[in-house]
Amino acid sequence: MNAADVRPPSEAALTAVPCLLMRGGTSKGAYFRAEDLPADAAEREDLLLRIMGSPDPRQIDGIGGAHPLTSKVAVVSPSTSPGADVDYLFLQLGVAEATVTDRQNCGNLLAGVGPFAVERGLVPAGDGETTVRIRMVNSDSTAVARFPTPGGVVEYAGDTAISGVPGTAAPVVLDFADTAGSTGHGLLPTGRLVDTVDGVPVTCVDNGMPVVVARAADFGLTGYETVDQLKADTALRERIQSLRLQAAELMGLGDVRESSVPKTTLVAPPVDGGTICTRTFIPLEPHTSIGVLGAVSVATALLLDGAVGHELAKLPGTSRIDVEHPTGHLQVEVEVDAGETPPRVRRSGVVRTARKLFDGTVFPR
Repeated sequence: MNAADVRPPSEAALTAVPCLLMRGGTSKGAYFRAEDLPADAAEREDLLLRIMGSPDPRQIDGIGGAHPLTSKVAVVSPSTSPGADVDYLFLQLGVAEATVTDRQNCGNLLAGVGPFAVERGLVPAGDGETTVRIRMVNSDSTAVARFPTPGGVVEYAGDTAISGVPGTAAPVVLDFADTAGSTGHGLLPTGRLVDTVDGVPVTCVDNGMPVVVARAADFGLTGYETVDQLKADTALRERIQSLRLQAAELMGLGDVRESSVPKTTLVAPPVDGGTICTRTFIPLEPHTSIGVLGAVSVATALLLDGAVGHELAKLPGTSRIDVEHPTGHLQVEVEVDAGETPPRVRRSGVVRTARKLFDGTVFPR
């Protein structure tokens, strides 16, 4: 090799971006301070795609995990909003596609936002326990996270287990406020309790996540299929896409071909002592469990008499709803005043866990 063949490294190759890789709930993502990323949205998206290694089904040249649940980003900054400590912007990055969307929240990565804020000095740690008020930028709603900080240090070890995650960790208690109508179209975005799409009755609900709820039986399924069985069903994939595209128009979301919302959840009677059994698609990939805010939205629909799935649920008579999914259970708490028109959500919450995996700098390609 002669001197003419030696080229200086590009500016991108020299870029080192501070990053904290965390598991939040049943997802994994890269957490960044907003100040460490470009202020321009297009530049930020380009950088994040290069960091994650998209577009590539293996994300071999980035830190993404080759799955929608591990191709996620949290952008955190001090909040200027009254009543909030930090702002949290969630970005879902495509794996095989060069897409970045902010059209949804992520309640799983949300579990790591409070600990991240303490780790980065955005919020001072309490002695014993810390409470962080988080404005979810995607929906302009608020969540409050509580987690242990003995001696002013985030404690990740604990005895709380959540389905879909091996072992146990410290609990992160999340309480939600004003999550109904996260996309600006109300708790029931179509204005109706039940709609019919492609001959299938559905309930379109949004209590933090826009979800289309349908009966598995109406798709010729039991609702107890494995993720691999669902993934292998190409005809089902086409039906789910048709359903969500049409439902999105009814929900006021427009053309969602390039968006990860709305999610679709197929429901069936519970088989493991829970309230309902679910199979969820994000947006077409079968979910190995179910998202936090997706579960909250599904649970909300179950509480509405006449909604799709209400008649299948074994409601406990309390605010705690046990949502069965392919890898276990997710318990959420939802209180709804169904006597109002439209129904009003009083409160919702969930217990998650989070764990710091790697702290350092990431180098985009």
